[in-house]
Amino acid sequence: MRKQNNRRDFLKVSAAGALGLTVLGPLACSQPQPADRKSFGVGLQLYTIRDAMAADVAGSLKKVSDLGYKNLELASYSDGKFYGYSPKEFKKMVNDLDMEIISSHTQVEAAGITVDNAQKMADDHAELGVKYCVQPWVNDEDRNIETYKKMVGDWNEVGKIMNGVGIQFGYHNHNFEFETIDGIVPYYDIFLAEMDPEYITMELDLFWAHKAGVDPVELFKQYPGRFQLFHMKDMHKHEAPFFDVNKDDVASVGAGVIDFKAILAAKEVAGMKYMFVEDDNQGNGQPFEELEVSINNLTTKILV
Repeated sequence: MRKQNNRRDFLKVSAAGALGLTVLGPLACSQPQPADRKSFGVGLQLYTIRDAMAADVAGSLKKVSDLGYKNLELASYSDGKFYGYSPKEFKKMVNDLDMEIISSHTQVEAAGITVDNAQKMADDHAELGVKYCVQPWVNDEDRNIETYKKMVGDWNEVGKIMNGVGIQFGYHNHNFEFETIDGIVPYYDIFLAEMDPEYITMELDLFWAHKAGVDPVELFKQYPGRFQLFHMKDMHKHEAPFFDVNKDDVASVGAGVIDFKAILAAKEVAGMKYMFVEDDNQGNGQPFEELEVSINNLTTKILV
């Protein structure tokens, strides 16, 4: 008799469980599941945590990895070293944390990247194993038509040198390149017009493009395939175009007004291969907290 009661109890429980699964079926399967953030391939421009990197390279990289960032773009190269480490040492440190070094901003020495120093930079970055070296800035005194034209001519030669060691050279914009000078808009009329697309790709900073009043999707349509790299940072409000270097409006990705879904829907037209989160303001003193907001929004709302 006891065995029969046990069987009846078992059948009751089984029936109740089956009913529960019937009622909850689709709901049970649709509950959010923890995502492997690294599977999304989100990158980080380490300029975002420059103070933390200056204080503790290994510890800062560990925090970045723990947040789920997969790819890195560097912002410290000098005398053949990256953040004070040889290419081999730094690469191992990153790889041991299950991250990859994809790109490097190269103009950190006083002279910037020139035809004269390009081979040394190319060789050092080739040892590091990067895919891209990027020119990130033009000094105020060089922002004129004559100097822009000379720079672009030199950068085409730099691109050939980088190409010789398997690296793609690139240019990262701010907003000043879109300002009209003597009837010329340098970004369109010099940079995109005269840069050799075989040797130089564009790293489009979506924040600064928006600040200059540029629609990235329309830009992709006009110059398809020219934008292999994206810098992902949001802004709190739309404003009329301005050309001062004002970083006060930087927001974590997904915390502002930029429509990243619409932009990423056109990534194949752009030719985009990698994206890097960046916050020029280092999260206003809380860089890692802001990086958590960015990667959470990207992996739960924007890239899904």
